[in-house]
Amino acid sequence: MASSSVAEQARAPPALPLPTPPVDKFKIALCQITVTPDKERNIAHARSKIQEAAAKGAKLVLLPEIWNSPYSNDCFPVYAEDIDAGGDASPSTAMLSQLSRDLNITIVGGSIPERSGDRFFNTCCVFGTDGNLKAKHRKIHLFDIDIPGKITFMESKTLTAGETPTIVDTEVGRIGIGICYDIQFQELAMIYAARGAHLLCYPGAFNMTTGPLHWELLQRARAVDNQLYVATCSPARDAGAGYVAWGHSTLVGPFGEVLATTEHEEAIILVEIDYSLLQLRRTSLPLLKQLRGDLYQLVDVKMLNSQ
Repeated sequence: MASSSVAEQARAPPALPLPTPPVDKFKIALCQITVTPDKERNIAHARSKIQEAAAKGAKLVLLPEIWNSPYSNDCFPVYAEDIDAGGDASPSTAMLSQLSRDLNITIVGGSIPERSGDRFFNTCCVFGTDGNLKAKHRKIHLFDIDIPGKITFMESKTLTAGETPTIVDTEVGRIGIGICYDIQFQELAMIYAARGAHLLCYPGAFNMTTGPLHWELLQRARAVDNQLYVATCSPARDAGAGYVAWGHSTLVGPFGEVLATTEHEEAIILVEIDYSLLQLRRTSLPLLKQLRGDLYQLVDVKMLNSQ
């Protein structure tokens, strides 16, 4: 086993100790919902599913990526909202704010197209039980891929990449946020783990090519490498849409075990998270104490620059 000082050197700045979570156990709901071209319908439908999840005991609700709009470069500017202005300028987040307060739950609000000045972002908002916006994550890694004969998509045609990792303390623990393609990049998850995250949430809309190959694999990899929970939420599949989502929203535990999942239809996946398993797994498999800081190092640039 590497010495503690060598292990600490593997993270710059040194990793934070895992904070004591505000709750030991709670229920999370992954709301895999259908998305249509009707924005008002999408908002009303998401509202009803959040209410249903809360009625079943969920204290944290996760929505899909781009749940208020079809997933296309043509639609992003049309459906985009001014989140900072709020109110009528952002009916999607106004609904999330109201429900989080009225239902006394935390909502990781999937993502919606955001308008900020003349730029557009793929943005996830996190609301606390008081209805206040606790964090806003703009997708860091834009989905620009070209698999010949399979799928080509270039988010960068309309969207701007975010610049900041997002980790937020909530009533159900410390959560790191990523959106879809962000999950491909292990460094982001490692930064969140080093900052003391209990849970990573990735609203995502993987497609019919990369979904079967990578979706579950990446979730389990992020969970087992960092010994924390990983939750994902996809839109339900619409085979007639221009972009067809894979579905299969999932919760993975800190040993890389799939705790709950579903197929591609609409569903609410309700499952318990037990934070006592974090320390149990880290004691059984003490990866963080075995890091070789004399050989490699993860540098959290934003954190270092803020010190």
